[in-house]
Amino acid sequence: MPNPLEAAARATPAPLARRVRGLSDRAIAWIFVAPTILLLLAINIFPLIWTVRLSFTNYAANRPNREVEWVGLRNYSRILTDDGIWANMQTTAHFLVWTILLQVVLGFTLAWLINRKFRGNDLLTTLIVLPMMLSPAVVGNFWTFLYQPQIGLVNYAVELVTGIPASSFSMLGPGGLAKWSIIIVDTWMWTPFVMLICLAGLRSIPDYIYEAAEVDRASKWRQFWTITVPMVLPFLMLAVLFRGIENFKMFDMVVLLTGGGPGNETLLASIDLKREAFEKWRTGYSSAYAIILFVTVFGLASIYVKALNKVKER
Repeated sequence: MPNPLEAAARATPAPLARRVRGLSDRAIAWIFVAPTILLLLAINIFPLIWTVRLSFTNYAANRPNREVEWVGLRNYSRILTDDGIWANMQTTAHFLVWTILLQVVLGFTLAWLINRKFRGNDLLTTLIVLPMMLSPAVVGNFWTFLYQPQIGLVNYAVELVTGIPASSFSMLGPGGLAKWSIIIVDTWMWTPFVMLICLAGLRSIPDYIYEAAEVDRASKWRQFWTITVPMVLPFLMLAVLFRGIENFKMFDMVVLLTGGGPGNETLLASIDLKREAFEKWRTGYSSAYAIILFVTVFGLASIYVKALNKVKER
């Protein structure tokens, strides 16, 4: 049976074959990498540069024939002095802090329990990970049904525990519960992700370290704080980084659950940005808004990564 490589070599025109043989390994590597780099430039870098340019104009996408004016830093100034936008940023920060806190605590606790081998360990792990496998659209619709005041199971569970009538309150309506309802859903969905990262950290700790601690008569509590926590900390911080970036741009689940309401109670910065760009058609203004959010996330993530690297070097 003929070798396909030899057949391809024979089919290659002689001038082309001489050129290929004359290329260095570096040149051949660039030939293979160049299409990917060009694709990344086209998908990521060019839109970013174009957005920066639009942020200094009054361009509106629904009026492409209107003369575009250069407004300088006016869009940025209006955004940074807008009390409504600062309120949305506070709502985003509230959502971010509480979801990360709950997911880290619950995720680490579940990982620590699952890491202790017991009967049914694999089945329990699979069941816990199931919510993470669902799409946000499915999760949003599923929990919208659970939060229904008349037929939702959540309200009836609250009535069973507290005695408050199920129809007397709405988890997604006015009253301050909507924020916490979203936090509960996001925690339910993404705690398994944090759990898996923490579980990887726990299982990376060598057994001989615990054996040496037992020889030194260290208690379980001391082993936990001096061995387990410090060695899992880089994994925990990595999970916080991933979830922090993801939750800062949370959009789909909140839109499905509350749409940013009631009022502006759950209006996150990402939802407000979408309204400015595609409902009010203030493209230049929304471009500046997007750049501010990008710089915020990038700056905080850069500082956090430096802290993470210091922890890993200890």
